[in-house]
Amino acid sequence: MFYTIFSTPLGWMGLMGSPAGLRQIVLPQPSSQIVQHILSQTVATPADSFFSDLPQRINKYLSGKPTIFNEALDIRDATSFQQQVWQATYKIPYGQTRSYQWLATQVGHPKAARAVGQAMAANPLPIIIPCHRVITNQGGLGGFRGGLTLKRRLLDLEQTRV
Repeated sequence: MFYTIFSTPLGWMGLMGSPAGLRQIVLPQPSSQIVQHILSQTVATPADSFFSDLPQRINKYLSGKPTIFNEALDIRDATSFQQQVWQATYKIPYGQTRSYQWLATQVGHPKAARAVGQAMAANPLPIIIPCHRVITNQGGLGGFRGGLTLKRRLLDLEQTRV
């Protein structure tokens, strides 16, 4: 496992990956020490070069510029349902939202909107798998691991109307 910690306009972030791909993103925190503590739950080696230009692209995204994220993702520890939900979420276009219900239908379980919400809460790769673009049927924000303030900020960066 490899990791890097970097500064962004919203705070310090971290990335963790394996030879198979990106495994975890730590959303913005007030200090690099907090990110280090979160990442220290897994034995990993610091390796900035492993992530190529991903920290720069995340910074570009957090500055309000559309950015392409096409990294290999290592989500093999997830359940099959989570993987299906995350793959459908990954395809939600920049600046657009979809509902939990819409995602449930996309993965063939139209009555599983709550389970989709649980899959979103378990998403280890927010921003790359853009779970912030998933909202309620009524247009509410729903939930977000990084908090609703950050979810609103990310949607605002994309100039998304909710």
